[in-house]
Amino acid sequence: MTITRRGFLGALGIAGAASTLPGNAQAWQSKAPPDPFGCLVDLTRCVGCRKCEQACNEVNELPEPAVKFDDLTVLDAKRRPDQDAFTVINRYYTGRIDDRDKLVPTYVKVQCMHCQDPACVSACITGALTKKENGAVHYDVDKCIGCRYCMAACPFEIPAYEYDRPIWPRVRKCTFCFERISKEGGKPGCASICPVEAITFGKRSELLRLAKNRIESDPGKYVDHVYGEHEVGGTSWLYISGVDFRKVGFQELPDRPMPQTTETIQSALFSYLWSPLALFGVLGAVMGVTSRKHDKEDGHDA
Repeated sequence: MTITRRGFLGALGIAGAASTLPGNAQAWQSKAPPDPFGCLVDLTRCVGCRKCEQACNEVNELPEPAVKFDDLTVLDAKRRPDQDAFTVINRYYTGRIDDRDKLVPTYVKVQCMHCQDPACVSACITGALTKKENGAVHYDVDKCIGCRYCMAACPFEIPAYEYDRPIWPRVRKCTFCFERISKEGGKPGCASICPVEAITFGKRSELLRLAKNRIESDPGKYVDHVYGEHEVGGTSWLYISGVDFRKVGFQELPDRPMPQTTETIQSALFSYLWSPLALFGVLGAVMGVTSRKHDKEDGHDA
């Protein structure tokens, strides 16, 4: 028995095709809450004061930062949220100038986007991450086993891991101030402190209406796009901007929720066990051929 590379790949293709026959795969269903809370960030209003960073630090009882919150020199370098900072402000210069021919910066707040159909929740094998009705992607440390699949799955590269904590390390990210908005009826810390009202907290449907009204009322000021309305199926954090989102650190992402692809493939591959059995059969045949070939070579050498 001999098998060529083309034959092997063909067999794998047949095995995959068998798994996608009608009736094998279950249709994917969105698990997004109908109208969760969210936040609208207006980048034309943000002044980069870092008050939101300070509020986040206090509400979540995070360690004191190496650079004080009133020191704006930290904006000279791009930053990402990490295990000790759930939100950060970055500054971008996109070429815009004011009446005095000075460059006008755009400030961007970065944190977990709390997706409607989160890839991290789909990837979590223990249920440590869940999407709540109030919009928060909630983390349960007692269920986490530290596999870090959520970190690999997140399209925004947000979850951070406590590598420096050898005993019971945690995955860390913005909590959406879950306790405040679910039990106290309050706002997230960052939204409650913003001095220029660049962050608006409310129901997602209302925030979308507000965002589109601002864009329609002043089309010369805003880009005609609400970031987060459709990206990866929609997010609880929404943004409007006066400059191209690509110029200020936002990724171009598909509208399709990430779990719609991954869970559909998983369902197709493992439906009725046909695909794993076919795959293992092909791999077994290859191992058999390889074993015989090695036995012949060993006999020849002897």
